[in-house]
Amino acid sequence: MKRKNLFPLNKIPYLKNKAYREKNCIFCKILENSEEVTGLVIHHGRHASITLNLYPYNPGHLMIFPHRHVIDIRDLNFDEEQEILILTKASLDMIEGEYGTGSFNLGYNLGKDSGASIDHIHLHIVPRYPNETGFIDIIAGAKLIVEDPKKTHMRLKEKIPAYLKKYLNS
Repeated sequence: MKRKNLFPLNKIPYLKNKAYREKNCIFCKILENSEEVTGLVIHHGRHASITLNLYPYNPGHLMIFPHRHVIDIRDLNFDEEQEILILTKASLDMIEGEYGTGSFNLGYNLGKDSGASIDHIHLHIVPRYPNETGFIDIIAGAKLIVEDPKKTHMRLKEKIPAYLKKYLNS
């Protein structure tokens, strides 16, 4: 029995264009300020950045990625690991403060069988809200996303500096 991966329906055109994805890493394009990608970065650090997911599973869905093109978490260097951890903590605080949820799914997808669609390591931070039945309602397209990613971007980009202070000044 062949297993099929589930993705949000609005992500299907991106997923079908394998040649483009293999030639054009979306995270590297984000760092190059390419006009080919929608700029949803809310924080650009020294070794890593925080961006919104253009195809969010929930409002506030963030991704944290190293600037260096790395495919496997085991290849991150110490500075990248430390900055990703700090950005993760600040992101959790920010989402909790701005969206009122303290529940999250955090994860990396490593390898094609995991559902990874981008060959550049990135950490997903997905806020979870009351009355969700689980990821299947989100990725099956049965969930209505109540906030446009561009609105989320405007909302969080101005907030992240305050949340980062807690971890950068300790």
